[in-house]
Amino acid sequence: MDDKQLSQSELIKMVFARLLIVIPLLLAMFFLPAGTFAYWEAWLYLTVLLIPMVLVLIYLLRNDPALLARRMRMREKEASQKLIVKLGSLYYLLIFLIPGFDKRFGWSNVPVVVVIVADVLVLLGYGMFFLVLRENRYASRIIEVEQGQEVISSGPYAIVRHPMYLGVSLMYILSPLALGSYWATIPSLLIIPLLVARIRNEESVLGRELKGYKEYMQKTTYRLIPGIW
Repeated sequence: MDDKQLSQSELIKMVFARLLIVIPLLLAMFFLPAGTFAYWEAWLYLTVLLIPMVLVLIYLLRNDPALLARRMRMREKEASQKLIVKLGSLYYLLIFLIPGFDKRFGWSNVPVVVVIVADVLVLLGYGMFFLVLRENRYASRIIEVEQGQEVISSGPYAIVRHPMYLGVSLMYILSPLALGSYWATIPSLLIIPLLVARIRNEESVLGRELKGYKEYMQKTTYRLIPGIW
């Protein structure tokens, strides 16, 4: 369904439907492998993850429902992106499943201070994600160029070309430590080459279809990390 056809009530129903899937799924992925609810790292992580998520959803419903509708789209148009999404989904699944088994069998002994710092950085990553949503109302979940879309070069986009990916990568790479697992960092690091491939493909699409994007790439030289890449 096109986002222009979605009424406020329809969008709210979609949001609640997604939450009714996501929240029980997260609970199952954390606590079933752990075999216990006495898993404080998971409870803290869920708090850090879900409270900002709900606040951002409320903000978008009130201030930019069209952007929220774009964020609901899941189907990629590019064949290469479909493969990247499938592999990424597998890695995300491992990131959230391994820590529970780690908790059950005591594979890792992550210090409390490391867990807390990781949660703070996850929250920081979500904050960066929110700043991007405020700056770019065309920040769709999938790679596409819409009619009337313009190049955004202000705010975080003046520093790097893909600030949303920077925030999201910070969240996912630090999530294993926030959940008290060293072993889950393996699939989290495997996300990096997928992210690089996605960025390169996205820039190819935007450079071809979005007017002014090639000039923006020349002006803002770093893709993800200032001074590095």
